[in-house]
Amino acid sequence: MSALVVMIAANDEHFREMVRDNLLNIPDSRVGAEYQEVSPNLYVRVLQDIERHPNALVIVDLAGDLEHGLKSLERLKQAAPDLYVIASHYHADGETVIQAMRMGANDFLTQPIRRTEFKDAVARFERAPKRTITSESKLGKVYTFLGTKGGAGATSLAVNFAGVLAQRKQSVVALDLDWTANDVAMQLGATPQYTLAEVGENLSRMDQALFESYVSRDPLGFYFIGPADTLEHRGYLSGSQFKEFASFLIEKYESVVVDAGRNINDEVVAAACEVSSSIFLVVTQEFASVRNAQRYMAMLTRTGFTQDQIRVVVNRYQKKASTSVASLEQIRQTLNQPVFFGIPESPAFLAAVNKARPLISDRQAAGDADKSFRSFVDKVTKPAAAAASSKVA
Repeated sequence: MSALVVMIAANDEHFREMVRDNLLNIPDSRVGAEYQEVSPNLYVRVLQDIERHPNALVIVDLAGDLEHGLKSLERLKQAAPDLYVIASHYHADGETVIQAMRMGANDFLTQPIRRTEFKDAVARFERAPKRTITSESKLGKVYTFLGTKGGAGATSLAVNFAGVLAQRKQSVVALDLDWTANDVAMQLGATPQYTLAEVGENLSRMDQALFESYVSRDPLGFYFIGPADTLEHRGYLSGSQFKEFASFLIEKYESVVVDAGRNINDEVVAAACEVSSSIFLVVTQEFASVRNAQRYMAMLTRTGFTQDQIRVVVNRYQKKASTSVASLEQIRQTLNQPVFFGIPESPAFLAAVNKARPLISDRQAAGDADKSFRSFVDKVTKPAAAAASSKVA
């Protein structure tokens, strides 16, 4: 029998701890993901995670807010009808249980969770007919690039990543969430007419036609939008609004690429991370960058992100380490996670920034830098095909 993977959705840390404690008594079981908010956008993260854990069991705590919890459960089951979900609440009266079952719950657990009842619920799950959850084609993916210090190159990587996906005929939207730098438009040589301010003001009536009237389109084929080019204005969206916006985007577009800047404490950046398929922690081999990456990693894991979601990317990678440059092994030991990819240092990246065009738009001028970057995109988007040949740098 395969390992039992449980994903826990609960506003209450005590409930998540109860589930973790009960799993200690079940051999070959583990937590695949934790979600600290039971919201209508819960289905976004669950669908991303069940691609890695297609036979996972999901436990949803309805006790925080029954009405909102039931709506979240309903939306989750609409998005993944074959997903096995156990709902839980302090009240096990007929009305509460019936409401949960009507919204799609497969089983119900009363709180506080008793060990024997938990084991029985898991046994029922394991006896249930196995199903194939086909979520991959339903939603687009969100890729967030988070720099660990100024100048790490997160914007350049995000812009080129969006460009490669667009060249491969994907529908792509690039979002610039760095309110102070606003570098995406600069690196694309663009002066957009509209900004995220218009998106925030019109989110309640947003549809694809309206959205595409606000965005700019790069010659490579992807859409992009960011903040206004002034330092006086920022904060057009709250974290919850961004999640709503992201839900709209991934239902309409195949890929959403986010330049998150480096402000991990920004509520909108945190929301972008929450809905991301992959968070690329962009580091350089400078010790200050690696130290910050360690702090970022700790914060992300404390808030429920798994190592599968966080991918360490070393930008301007140099094979030869020195007293002032960390080696890949030092980075791995410091972050307790292997480096996902090393993008070699190349003057072609800086030349592309100075030309205000993505490096990948001129393959001949970019040379080996273009090839390396496309290998990075392959490893992200085609892991099985890239696994045999991929290596760091």
